[in-house]
Amino acid sequence: MKKVLLILICILLITGCKKENKYALEFKNEYESMNGVVNKNGKEHRTISISEDNPYIKTTPAKIVEMINNKESFFLYVGDKLCPWCRSVLEKSIEVAKDQNIDKIYYIEIWDDDGNEILRDKYELTPILTKTIEGTEEYKFLLEQFDSVLEEYFVYDTEGHNITTEEKRIYAPSYFYIKDGKVVKMIDGISENQKDSREELTKEMLDDEEKEFTSLFKLANVCDADGC
Repeated sequence: MKKVLLILICILLITGCKKENKYALEFKNEYESMNGVVNKNGKEHRTISISEDNPYIKTTPAKIVEMINNKESFFLYVGDKLCPWCRSVLEKSIEVAKDQNIDKIYYIEIWDDDGNEILRDKYELTPILTKTIEGTEEYKFLLEQFDSVLEEYFVYDTEGHNITTEEKRIYAPSYFYIKDGKVVKMIDGISENQKDSREELTKEMLDDEEKEFTSLFKLANVCDADGC
């Protein structure tokens, strides 16, 4: 009887691991599938290597809304495989998450496979400032919940002048730590020394990324011990 129970436990553990690894493998395949691909603007996507045991779990905006309403604590990444800035920080985010024993980072996409907005608002100058895409209800909810850590949403004209939409924006990449349903901190993970999304990352830039992600991921332990 004990032997049967041990076998059942082993099967359950293996099944559970496969389920967790499925998300990691999907994330790896999704992002690595864009390595070296030239986008519609003629720019080549950065080649990145994602480990098979990465902590990313793809989910839906509706699920994130539910988790916030349930006052859960979790890390959230808002970005996309097509986003060049996102691709410049992903490898370091995984490295630091492992160092900090973070095994789950929930992930929601901003674009479809053609780069069209599927979550957020979009404004354009046509020639006046016009909202051309309405954000989803889930996005509006997240804007309200994350208002304290978000920046203004600007649109730039042909001369580079910024025009405010009088709204805030969840830019990509954005990493959040939510504690008991309340946002504690947000970062983008990008080094201030990085000026172009596709430039080669220097040691200085990577060190900056490491500091950024460490400041975020360590909150899981700090907040559990001392509260936030």
